[in-house]
Amino acid sequence: MKRATLIAGVSAACLYLASFGTASAADCPQVTVADMKGLSSAFPQQFDLKEFESAAGCTLSFQENPSIAELNGEIQGNPSLPPLAERLPEEPLVVAPYEEIGRYGGTLDALSNASEAGTSDFLSVRHVNLVRYADDLVTIVPNVAKSWQWNDDFTQITFTLRKGHKWSDGAPFTADDVKFWYDNLALDENVIAKPKDYVLVAGEPMTVDVIDAQTVRFNLPAPKPGLLAHFATSYAQPFQPKHFLGQFHPDISGDADKAAQALGFENGYAAIAAYYGSSDWTDTATPMLSLPDQVASLPKATAPTLESHIMVKENTEGRHLVANPYFHMVDTAGNQLPYIDRQDEVYINENEVRILKLVNAEVDYKSQSLQLPSAPLLLENQEKGDYTVHLKPTIASPTFSFNVTSFDEEKRKVFGDIRFRKAMSLAMNREEINELAYFGLGVPRQYVGFAPEPDFVDPKWLKFYAQHDPDQANKLLDEIGMMDKDGDGFRELPNGQKLALNLQFATQGLPGQVVELVGQHWANVGIKTAVKEVTPDEYRSAQSSNQLDVGMWIKGQPLSIVLGNNTLFVPPYDGYFDHRTGMLWAEYIDSNGAKGVKPPPFVDQLIADINAFQSSQPGSDEQSTLGARLVENMTGNLLFLGVVQAPNPIYHRNALTNFPEFKTWSYEYYRTYPYRPQQWYLADES
Repeated sequence: MKRATLIAGVSAACLYLASFGTASAADCPQVTVADMKGLSSAFPQQFDLKEFESAAGCTLSFQENPSIAELNGEIQGNPSLPPLAERLPEEPLVVAPYEEIGRYGGTLDALSNASEAGTSDFLSVRHVNLVRYADDLVTIVPNVAKSWQWNDDFTQITFTLRKGHKWSDGAPFTADDVKFWYDNLALDENVIAKPKDYVLVAGEPMTVDVIDAQTVRFNLPAPKPGLLAHFATSYAQPFQPKHFLGQFHPDISGDADKAAQALGFENGYAAIAAYYGSSDWTDTATPMLSLPDQVASLPKATAPTLESHIMVKENTEGRHLVANPYFHMVDTAGNQLPYIDRQDEVYINENEVRILKLVNAEVDYKSQSLQLPSAPLLLENQEKGDYTVHLKPTIASPTFSFNVTSFDEEKRKVFGDIRFRKAMSLAMNREEINELAYFGLGVPRQYVGFAPEPDFVDPKWLKFYAQHDPDQANKLLDEIGMMDKDGDGFRELPNGQKLALNLQFATQGLPGQVVELVGQHWANVGIKTAVKEVTPDEYRSAQSSNQLDVGMWIKGQPLSIVLGNNTLFVPPYDGYFDHRTGMLWAEYIDSNGAKGVKPPPFVDQLIADINAFQSSQPGSDEQSTLGARLVENMTGNLLFLGVVQAPNPIYHRNALTNFPEFKTWSYEYYRTYPYRPQQWYLADES
């Protein structure tokens, strides 16, 4: 498809909006984003109950999904349901649907690559956290928390929770659940071996105080204003059900091991691992998958949740969820959300098969793992498939890295030589990649660590060694001593050892067309390459075990998120699911020099600067100076080679109603989370 046709197809695409009557009668005006009825609120598109009733001059009455008792019956261990008034918080969060009051029913069909691969799209559809970004991607708004308050120097943040909020099994959700998560999970090395950066401030732990059942306070050892933005964007949830997981934790219950062993677990920590996992990733396998023979004897198949849907079935082919009968949101007509009864997720690792399912409209929504090269086929079949594809800007963009701590000492010497990394960047023809892989819709650029770029980023870094200059690349490789000594057209390492870069990639990370082109560009300057597609799990396993020659995945974060999470600037420069390098530098730092490889001085400077950057006053001269030095050290040392920043497709069936046009194709804001998928409904299945 030619570029003009592609752009025209996107312009012609529009949301299909089905017209339905109201879900139920209510005394209050049925406010929608499309028609706010003259009402305004403290936060965009949502109200606290008293705020809504005061603004509308009414008393909101509540209605439940007529199938909710049936759905509750599918949740193992849940008791019979009390009346809706006893399931909602005293002040539920009142949300305005985008276009219209929805109808209950139906199953949302989702598609992922595999268990824990390409699943964050689906996870985000049911996700909740203390706060979230509104769909303007600027304003942070309440969600699970009713409100929050910082002190003057950003060393203390207090959250007020919703009185009467309950877990999916009906147990009270309180400040104790936040403190339990922090003290007994996030900081317990028996649960998570190494605390994540966001639970620390400049490497030091916070403390969490329970003020009362609805009030919890985080005390920070130094300022960290970005902590709130972290809660607004991260998959990691700062609360877990103490009443359930606590029975297996030895610091909470003296009978923890006994209770776990009665259910067939080795000890209490093994039970926690089965239900919660060994990290903060909310997508770990449940007892339904890991202990299938014991499901019937377990008190609950999954840990209780605050999310819109709870998992009730899981196997190696996918999983099935039902609506949470205690969910804390209602619409402006008083209908408890979510509208959609069930969610089904199917795992398919083959990209071609996934695209075919989208073309055949077998999926309701998809964004993750969709790459721009697939857009022409999807756009050509929009009308026939009755779906819509939007091309939206990305935040992170494809990057390549060299394994600067390779186990192969000769490769490590070369990969660690800045001249080699400069040569490989100059060899890349980003303009050609943009035209051939991205239809000319992208922008060639170098990786600078922030996206979009704050004012402190000197524009020169976006072009740093990003021009196509194979002559200069060849000169740099000659300087290093990499020559073609055997006449086969490819350079050897300086010691004469053969070099062939294994370019293993996963489609979830970046398009195969980009990898093929980069491989050819490097071959053009005498660096032999071999391209191979692997699954995301295979890629991540090789990356984590320091086996890759070249890393490749999208990378980049907005300033607001960097302020809450330092991982882009500390070895190995991101988490398990993302693009990392310098694994042995990380090992050296984590072991205080006992293991691994000592990093060069610029790495220590990056670590010191990101910690100071996070504690500095946002927008201050100090922060700008630190930010500029972060960019200079990261980009100047070319740890990651940027390629092209281009839009990516977002797909949804037209029957999925109240679906707004997203501002970005974005993992960084946690995909659907700003767009309130709890108010989506299926017009053709209601």
